[in-house]
Amino acid sequence: MTALPAVSAGRRPMGGQQVAVALLLPIALINVVGFMLPIFNLARYSFNRATVGGGIENVLTLQNWTGLLGDPFYLQLILNSVFVSLGVTLCALVLSYPIALYLHRASGSWRTFLTVLVISPLLTSAVVRTYGWIAILAEEGPVVSAIRGLGLTPPPLMFNINGVFIGLTEILMPYMILALLAGFGRLDPRVEEAARTLGATPWQSFRRVILPLTAPGIALGCLLCFVLAVSSFITPKLMGGGRVFLLATEIYDQAIVTLNWPLASTLSILVLVIFGAALVAYSAVLKRLD
Repeated sequence: MTALPAVSAGRRPMGGQQVAVALLLPIALINVVGFMLPIFNLARYSFNRATVGGGIENVLTLQNWTGLLGDPFYLQLILNSVFVSLGVTLCALVLSYPIALYLHRASGSWRTFLTVLVISPLLTSAVVRTYGWIAILAEEGPVVSAIRGLGLTPPPLMFNINGVFIGLTEILMPYMILALLAGFGRLDPRVEEAARTLGATPWQSFRRVILPLTAPGIALGCLLCFVLAVSSFITPKLMGGGRVFLLATEIYDQAIVTLNWPLASTLSILVLVIFGAALVAYSAVLKRLD
């Protein structure tokens, strides 16, 4: 028998905890440098004061926070952003759920083809898709012309909240579908067959079997779309035409147009607070579902 080499007295084998720390250390450093430090920097800017020339006065003050929370314009801005994001998320869910359910039940090459169709919009820039919607919903576009052809008066669809709503819903639908498909793993066709065998109608089978089993996927898709809608900038900026004021567009205006970086930082931290509230709500929903 060949003797195993003895471990030197000065070198000890790494334990499981040490290996885990060594493996997690690089990604932890990347997160600290690429995420945590910029967030701390934004938080510090939110307590500074902007000067007339666009500079930052290095003093500690609550002026930005008190002015933001005491200004009706910014309070309305926050409410508009949250309600628009919730509405877009709900519409994306209603439109995406049947598609995701059909994809989950499909099989073979047909399912592959449909999945490619679903994710293909993600391969196109959001700017290109937004300009496509501008051409479709324009005053002389096909949608308005078709409504007029029916003898009806078309509502304004561009450079208002209607256009932003339509554009964001379409852009976020692929994300919603993919999130729903990821959460449909617990949906077993045999359970539906058992419900039908026991006399359940299609509506009862959907309400009491399919919907509860797919609820985690619904929660995940709603969280993802809500976060993306709140932070969306390109579509509200282009399709809103400067007339729709949301948190992301206001952050851009304050940082780039008026050069008020402390106020832009305050609004950015507020967006992070909204993200945190959404995560807390998502965790509560998951606990209740479990």
